[in-house]
Amino acid sequence: MHVRIELVYKTPKRTETNFVSDLMPAAQAILLAEDLEKTGRAKSITFTDETNRSWRLKELRQYMKGIETEPHNIKVYFDGGFDHDTKRSGLGCAVYYDQNGKSFRLRKNALIVELHSNNEAEYAALHFALKELALLGVHHLPVIIIGDSQVVINQLNGEWPCLEEELSNWADRIEDKLKEMGIQPEYTLVSRKSNREADRLATQALQEIEITSNSEIT
Repeated sequence: MHVRIELVYKTPKRTETNFVSDLMPAAQAILLAEDLEKTGRAKSITFTDETNRSWRLKELRQYMKGIETEPHNIKVYFDGGFDHDTKRSGLGCAVYYDQNGKSFRLRKNALIVELHSNNEAEYAALHFALKELALLGVHHLPVIIIGDSQVVINQLNGEWPCLEEELSNWADRIEDKLKEMGIQPEYTLVSRKSNREADRLATQALQEIEITSNSEIT
């Protein structure tokens, strides 16, 4: 979760001005706000998150304490591959998250046969990743979603139209799943090289190599 600090600052001679910070991790914002409070010159401190929700310092502290035991700071890498000869699709996802003061990585892939194109496989891979987030218990959090498919990322961002019925149906399923889980997605388009972990998982699925792992990152 990222927030902006909104501050009314008062000098000893009672001159006041307003400051608004850049977006920063909520934990960092809390530390800065606590330090500002110690000066005695912060007349009021509030926070605004990515959804424009406003928070008081006490509320933000309670929220951050509450999510510490749940998965948070989540990044999802996804990729899909399609074999035109066999009509099989490989889906892969890598999920990075924090929980109970530790960092974890979930890696999962799947082989399916009901799709018709590489773009469909890319959409299916993202939907597959969201189902894994649901199994982790992720809900009502911002999630960074990373992939190398220009079609999927740009269509879900609203930058490209989604004219093919099959892809439109997948986009609807993904948006419904995000709404159901209360996830605020932040889509990031990367090169295939930067998405090689999810790409390898999708390739391994096509090779009938099943991967399922969830381990702590040390």
